[in-house]
Order: sequence, then C-alpha cells, then structure tokens
Amino acid sequence: MAPDDIHPVSPSCSDCPIRHRAVCARCDAQELAILEEIKYYRSFEAGQMVIWSGDKMDFVASVVSGIATLTQTMEDGRTQMVGLLLPSDFVGRPGREFAPYNISATTNLMMCCFRKKPFEDLMFRTPHIAQRLLEMTLDELDSAREWMLLLGRKTAREKIASLLAIVAQRDAAVKLRVTRGRMVFDLPLTREAMADYLGLTLETVSRQISALRREGVIELEGKRHVTVPDFDRLLNEAGDDSDGGILA
Repeated sequence: MAPDDIHPVSPSCSDCPIRHRAVCARCDAQELAILEEIKYYRSFEAGQMVIWSGDKMDFVASVVSGIATLTQTMEDGRTQMVGLLLPSDFVGRPGREFAPYNISATTNLMMCCFRKKPFEDLMFRTPHIAQRLLEMTLDELDSAREWMLLLGRKTAREKIASLLAIVAQRDAAVKLRVTRGRMVFDLPLTREAMADYLGLTLETVSRQISALRREGVIELEGKRHVTVPDFDRLLNEAGDDSDGGILA
C-alpha cells in the first residue's frame, strides 16, 4: 500500500456518516475501541484501481463516501460490471485471501479499512460484528436476486428507473431520510457506466433518461443532479410497488 493511499483524516466513529448502517453499527463502546486500533483510512481518486482480481487482499473495509464498481474480466479480455459499492457497503470477505473481482473508484472514494487478520479474530469473538455482517450478506444476496430479475426481465425503461430508485433509496438511507415524496440525489454513474451495468447501449440509456425527464418522472440539473418529484411514480416506472418490492 502506498503511503499516499492512507487518508490523512481519521474521523471518530461517533461522527461517521455511515455508522448506523456499517458493519460496526451494533458495536458497543468497548468493541469500537478495539476496531479503532486496527482501522485506517484510504482514499482513491475517480478512476483509480482499488484492487485487481486475484490480488492478495490484506484488508476488509466499509465504503464511507463515494462509489466503486466491481468488475470481472473474462479470458478474451471482455469486462463486465457485476456490482456497485455504495456508502456503508462492505468490501472484502473474511476467510478469503484473494480478491474475487476488480474494484475501482467510480467517484472520489474513501474507505474505512481494517487489517484483515485482526478483524477476523475480532469477528469470531464479537457477536455484534458477526451478526451485522450476516445481515449485510443476506441483504446483498437479496439485491443480487432482484438484479437478476432486472437484467433478465425488465424493459430498458424499467431498468433505468430501477437503477435511479436504488440510488435514491441508498442515498436516503445513509442520510436518514424517508423514501417517499420528493427526493433529490446525485447520480454517481456516467451514462456509459449505466449502459455497461444494465446491459444496454449508450443510446438507449440516453433515450430513456430523456423520456423520463420529458414526462416529468425525473428532473435533471446537468447530467448528474436528479430530482424525483414523486418517488412512488418512479417505483411504478421501475415495475416496483410503493414498498420497493417487485410487483407480482
């Protein structure tokens, strides 16, 4: 790890913007004090590689701010985006020595990292961490199943609306805001990245976003700042119900 990867600022856990959602969300004061001893911060600029698939991974981490992408490269050189890492998402797997995917910063990124071996030891001794990590893993499994449905069955318009809804919901959850009514957020992906992630062409993504904007489902300031006047309407466009679940 290069010295300039280590973030110069070390915010306390009590001031952490993702504290209520991160792997340490249920830790008591004593457990947080132990985590403080093994944690450090790393920052990456947009476009910078965090780790390559197959590289030895000596840390696990929580995304504090920014967005990263998970990609897999096939034998013929083609690359597929297989996931997004948003604030509070957990990076790495205890018990796994090597990184299974490429991880790269989509925006400027800051991660709260833990040295892997001490974290694994602490996880086995601390039910609060193990339980929270299990919850996050099951949530990730649910999201992966919903994403399979999105990619396999939804129309291009529904795919775009679904991705906008996912980003809006996560932004609201991190900021402790309700997910209804009028919502405002910044879209972390370029249209090229959205096309790659959704399995669409760039032209299709641009056309569908323009249609959603023209019909008043979303409002755009520039290409990234999104306002959703009525979140339920966006969910309907995504084929989801008002609770965010998939419509039968």
